[in-house]
Amino acid sequence: MIRMLQHIFALSKKGAKDFVKAVIWCFFCNISLMLPIGVVMAVIQYLLNTLEEGGSPADGLLLYTGAAILVLAVLFVLHYFQYASLYLATYQESAARRIGLAETLRRLPLSFFGNRDLSDLTATMIADCSSLDQMFSHYIPQLFASICSTLVIGIWMFAIHWRMALAVLWVFPLAVLLTAGSRKLQDICGTRNILAKRAVTDNIQECLETIRDIKACSRQKEYLNELDARLAHAERCAIRSELATGVFVCSAQAFLKAGLATTVLTGAGLLIKGELSFLYFLGFLFAAARLYDPLGLVLQNIAATFNAKLQINRMRAILEQPVQTGAEECEPDNYDITFHHVKFAYREKEGVLDDVSFTAKQGEVTALVGPSGGGKSTACKLAARFWDIQGGRITLGGVDISGIDPEALMKHYSFVFQDVVLFRDTILENIRLGRRGATDEEVYAAAKAAHCDEFVRELPEGYQTMVGENGSTLSGGERQRISIARALLKDAPVILLDEATASLDVENETAVQEAISRLVKDKTVLIIAHRMRTVTGADKIVVLSEGRVAEQGKPEELYEKGGVYAHMVRLQMESQNWALET
Repeated sequence: MIRMLQHIFALSKKGAKDFVKAVIWCFFCNISLMLPIGVVMAVIQYLLNTLEEGGSPADGLLLYTGAAILVLAVLFVLHYFQYASLYLATYQESAARRIGLAETLRRLPLSFFGNRDLSDLTATMIADCSSLDQMFSHYIPQLFASICSTLVIGIWMFAIHWRMALAVLWVFPLAVLLTAGSRKLQDICGTRNILAKRAVTDNIQECLETIRDIKACSRQKEYLNELDARLAHAERCAIRSELATGVFVCSAQAFLKAGLATTVLTGAGLLIKGELSFLYFLGFLFAAARLYDPLGLVLQNIAATFNAKLQINRMRAILEQPVQTGAEECEPDNYDITFHHVKFAYREKEGVLDDVSFTAKQGEVTALVGPSGGGKSTACKLAARFWDIQGGRITLGGVDISGIDPEALMKHYSFVFQDVVLFRDTILENIRLGRRGATDEEVYAAAKAAHCDEFVRELPEGYQTMVGENGSTLSGGERQRISIARALLKDAPVILLDEATASLDVENETAVQEAISRLVKDKTVLIIAHRMRTVTGADKIVVLSEGRVAEQGKPEELYEKGGVYAHMVRLQMESQNWALET
């Protein structure tokens, strides 16, 4: 049962056990709310008997006062445990759920993120988790507990007087069927509501990322009109979703209240005929009034459960993704990177690499060049197991990287990409990201080697300067040098460079190239470049074209061969002589 609950509600093992406990305590709380009715009926019966016998009602009231206090104590204890099992356990599970999602996302291949909308993932991590917190603390356990307690109370009523029990309970199955019958409509409306909200989030995120282009092209009005249209659509979807729930739930609850009328009419008829005592008539009235409240809650919870199912399915779609696993220790004999007949595609039937084989040797610089879309960046990222290949093997020092845990593998790699990501933190901590635990002196040494120290010292707070979101307060060259400082600080034996100087001016490019020269010394270096002059000093050139190795060898050998590499060199030499015609 625990495994079934884990699967249905996307819970941890502990969360499933806590869920069962919460249902049990809610069940006992619902049953305990009938205890005051029993005390009231006992008091009324005592008063009636005392008046008939001509005694003093005060004689036994002390006993019933004590019984009432005992009932209150029982209610307090049960509700205390209910609160702990519902709210405290729910929020502990909420923390575990968020950590579990983060851990799963951390271990997923990058192909997953390439196929998923990032704003949708954000909504799952934040909005869906918050919604499920409320579902499991207010709705779902009470739903199961209310159903069980209603069945128990119903059996007790039938044992006392079946006709009165039937008059009280006949509306319940019909009201439940009315609500449950709307599930398909609620699922459709709920899904449309989620998609409409996601479209609005996508539009806003797109605006924030492309605000410069929108303003540069004077597209503010068109963008706002599109956003207004999506907001209006999201509002209509939200109203329809609420109506789909509200109409059926409110109708079922209104229908449920008809049970009070049948209880009064049936009880009155039986009372007149002398087939029911007045005391039991009052008892059934009290029980009906008390019972219909949790029954109404059941109906609300059924609708809430329908909506929760959509969010649980979205969350399960992440949690059930196959994660990258492998050995947690990686000690290769050397750091040669070898591609053995590698095949890879981001999507099925859309090949990117096909039968790619080459070796990047330790102590050498291996450059990947070729036309755009040839698979250079893909090959570089596959070498670090950012994705898993569909065919062939990639080895590091003879060890197949597909059998190594990605985090263990990353200890041997340093990266310098064209698009540098910086965090909203100090420059010191952004560099220290290369090796957590590095001393300030080690960070300063790496910064000097990467030519960062000269511009950092000019900042008002030096290394304690906050760089802004994604380094917005720094230039492209400054961000790039911080990235190189990270790699120098990490001092990994394998260096992957993805067009690290392509977007820099001449002054920054010179500084960055000097920093890279220090970085790659005695390492296995895999570099991607579009500028042929950048790789003229490489030990080996691998030309990738249309996902295949077109040619490989030393730069001078390939140039003399007159193939793809030579053609690219000649084209770039011609482009250097281009000038604007006036």
